[in-house]
Amino acid sequence: MLYAIIAVDTPDSLERRLKARPAHLERLRELHDAGRLVLAGPHPAIDAADPGSAGFTGSLVVAEFPDLDAARAWAEADPYRATGVYAEVEVRPFKQVFPPTAG
Repeated sequence: MLYAIIAVDTPDSLERRLKARPAHLERLRELHDAGRLVLAGPHPAIDAADPGSAGFTGSLVVAEFPDLDAARAWAEADPYRATGVYAEVEVRPFKQVFPPTAG
């Protein structure tokens, strides 16, 4: 099943985010390579693809996990969580409607 991982950044976390980014991206690559990642990305703090020093306010990951507990465990083990980038993380079951998927 798919799960949406919705994270909110702590204030002024851009420097920590940039330091932890390589490890964070590696985990996302692993999901992608396993065919389990639907989408992932940050929420810019301003209306710009590259917010510069304004940074980000959080992230969204939609991926497949065996169950809700597995999705929560994966989210809690994220380097952004461990380094204090994320102030809070919510994991919710997600049903993809568009674009339609096979099956």
